Amino acid sequence: MLQRYLIVFTVFLSISWTQNPIVKQFSNAFADVAEKVNPAVVTILAVKEVQAEKYHRNNPFEQFLPEEYFRRGFQNRALGSGVIVDGENGYILTNNHVVEGMDEITVKLIDKREYKAEIVGNDPKSDLAIIQIEASELTAVELGNSDELRVGEWVLAIGSPFTENLSHSVTAGIVSALGRSNIISNDNYENFIQTDTAINPGNSGGALVNLKGELIGINTAIATGGFERSNRGVGFSIPVNMAKKVMADLISEGRVIRSWLGVYIQDLDDATARALGLDTRDGALIGDVVKNSPAAKGGIEIGDIITIFDGKDITGSSKLKNIVSSSKPDKRYKVELLRDGKKKKYFITLEELPDDPRTLARVESDVENELGFRVEDVSSKLLREYNISKDVKGVIVTIIDRRSAAFSAGLRPGDVITRVGRQKVENTNLFYELLDQESRGDTVLLLVKRGDGSRFLTLDM
Repeated sequence: MLQRYLIVFTVFLSISWTQNPIVKQFSNAFADVAEKVNPAVVTILAVKEVQAEKYHRNNPFEQFLPEEYFRRGFQNRALGSGVIVDGENGYILTNNHVVEGMDEITVKLIDKREYKAEIVGNDPKSDLAIIQIEASELTAVELGNSDELRVGEWVLAIGSPFTENLSHSVTAGIVSALGRSNIISNDNYENFIQTDTAINPGNSGGALVNLKGELIGINTAIATGGFERSNRGVGFSIPVNMAKKVMADLISEGRVIRSWLGVYIQDLDDATARALGLDTRDGALIGDVVKNSPAAKGGIEIGDIITIFDGKDITGSSKLKNIVSSSKPDKRYKVELLRDGKKKKYFITLEELPDDPRTLARVESDVENELGFRVEDVSSKLLREYNISKDVKGVIVTIIDRRSAAFSAGLRPGDVITRVGRQKVENTNLFYELLDQESRGDTVLLLVKRGDGSRFLTLDM
């Protein structure tokens, strides 16, 4: 009898729920968005022809056969999604990793039409690309404003997961977090929207939209938590506001024009903040300033902490990197920072980012002293051995114990320690003196030069 009542009650709740006007309105909103956006989403099929040598050549007539006989070809195929952003010109926004290096790109529309596409421009640093098709009667998506997104807001993802037979699949979820970085690479420009909306292989390049049907992100990556390539509720999308700038540059210039400040930056962790006597953990800490860079010309110094750039709060190094890169070169910007605990303001004119990749010193190691590492005065022998610039000043790390706190903090042989705290180091004797003076409790702050850049390291003594 009880079981019967439970069944009746469950059915009653189900009917009541589905007939609830608020629930029905919510459901209709999802359906309306899907109906509006789906025509603007495309499936992308990319092919790369690969030639490879046959593994065995034991044919007795080998000398009489053409070279082509011993070659076999195969195809690398990629499946992805894209979003029509300009129906008149046939421009489609997608991920760079979907189309980069491909010999043939086919775009399939929701009405089954197929077109060959050409790459207009691509940007590996943001993982975005613009491709173009020649077609009529295309529906373009409406671009939203990703800066207005809030954590907890409902969003929909549309794309082609796993196979083209599942094209224009719609999944729903919420915005889980904003401003995620260092997900794919430290060298990339990342400011991801994190969402629990189901995003799977094949969804790359597809649309993330709000309940207005506006594009607010390009789906690009998932976190699987294992070897499976399926979604586990953690997906990442490139904000549309970042994509707008990249897209405009690729269409007009064929490349992305980025600005640079000319600094090596890092986040403020708890230990570093305490060593600097700071109450805040927000901001970008300057580990080094490139000579003749906009920062150097504008008065930025090593140890400064940039807190505001062009009126925007800087919560960490990635935030500063993304803001600067998307700013216009040859324009003057207001920079607010902390120096020795005091607030200062500067005006910096940014320049276009030069093509000058950083070189990092090789990491090697082994044994040492009570500190966990050994330092030596600068000598021509050590400069040659570690490929260090002749004009460097400080002490050179020559040996380090892999089990030490110094190694865990990131110190490596070949590193040049140039400062202890804010005091410059000139030789080993001064280094050990400053080490004793500057150590605050159990923590010491070191400025370490490696390759072309410098960064602060905190050591627990």
